[in-house]
Amino acid sequence: MIQAFTSSQRGVATVVAFILTYFVTLTFGRLFKRHARVPLGFFFQIFCLTLAFYAAITVYGVQADWRKHVGAALVLLSPAFIIAFANHYLWDFYFEKKRQTTIPHILREIFALIVFLITLLLVLSFGYHAEAQLKGLLAGSGIAAIILGFAGQNLFGGIIAGIQLQISRPFRVGDWLQVGERFAEVMEINWRSTRLRTNDGIYLDIPNNEIVRETIVNLHYPTQVHAMRIRVGIDYKAPPNRVKDALMRATKNAELVLKDPPPKIFLVDFGDHAVVYEIKFYMGNHAAINEVNDAIRTNVWYELKRQQITIPFPIRTLQLERRPRDRGGEDQEQAREILRGEPLFQCLAEEQLDALLQNSRLNHFGRGERVIEEGAEGDSMFVLLRGSANVSVSKNGAALSVGTLHSGDCFGDHGRSHSPIARKSQSTE
Repeated sequence: MIQAFTSSQRGVATVVAFILTYFVTLTFGRLFKRHARVPLGFFFQIFCLTLAFYAAITVYGVQADWRKHVGAALVLLSPAFIIAFANHYLWDFYFEKKRQTTIPHILREIFALIVFLITLLLVLSFGYHAEAQLKGLLAGSGIAAIILGFAGQNLFGGIIAGIQLQISRPFRVGDWLQVGERFAEVMEINWRSTRLRTNDGIYLDIPNNEIVRETIVNLHYPTQVHAMRIRVGIDYKAPPNRVKDALMRATKNAELVLKDPPPKIFLVDFGDHAVVYEIKFYMGNHAAINEVNDAIRTNVWYELKRQQITIPFPIRTLQLERRPRDRGGEDQEQAREILRGEPLFQCLAEEQLDALLQNSRLNHFGRGERVIEEGAEGDSMFVLLRGSANVSVSKNGAALSVGTLHSGDCFGDHGRSHSPIARKSQSTE
């Protein structure tokens, strides 16, 4: 009778231990999840049930061998908490939120696998005392690891390099890089490679273990403003200061060239057939490099043409060419007809008109260039031979168009004048 009562008490204690352990562990986990916002998931439910079952059989006094298996299962479920804490505090909070560094999923999975393998080895070592089997397992695992290491050397090298890039962040998506001789925009940085796109829309997929060995020039760090350079060969007869002034004007008037910092012109070399000048200019987004280079070179050609500065041919080349039919007579005749129709010049004799035309100079202007600028000092008169030009005035900081000049129109730049902007124009002064 006493033995039956003791057995009944043991059963009640076992049930109480199971229920109490389960609900206490579950309540603790939910409170921790609510305050720390650590997702515990399905494995936490299994852990609670396993811990409650282990507590119950311990209270009941079970000494069977399978009790050791339940304890081993309980230990093997514990890495789920370590992984959950690492995902929340290490990967999500520290790296992605605090350091703004995206951690690839494969790194999280490798970390979880390593934690689980370490736990498994501890269980096998201390729980089952299977030293001989464990040594064989470790030896076999070592050989397999060596084989896998050689087979996946490039893969793991790319992963490690990708982690290094994510942590150090030498560049980000949207930055323009110079990698070797190539300029490209960063489109994606993943755990294996970095994907770039050139100005021609060509995609480059460079493994991370290769790109970390290159000298990387980030054109957009710390800001998008960066300097580029263009070299121009000029005839030896042109004075350097005059050339520098012409190149500076051409560069400043080019679109997308930043005003601050201002451009700079350097004389960098005395070549075999030309004096070499270098234009250093600043720009923003490197995606517009082709447009900026085109604008500067176009303005340089027109400016040097107006200043009668020659871009020489290489003296090593023998050049035989026929002179084209001189259009100077046609241009002067066209200008003569225009001036004859102007009331201002009708009082001049033919000899005086010829002298006026002979002392004038033919200038060429490209599309978008300013022939004269409002507020600039000047004492010249222009006759528009070919093309057209817009006339605009500045009002409240904006350019207001007031008319258009066509072939045959005359205009001047004395005092404060308007600003005709050429459209394929050719004028004579």
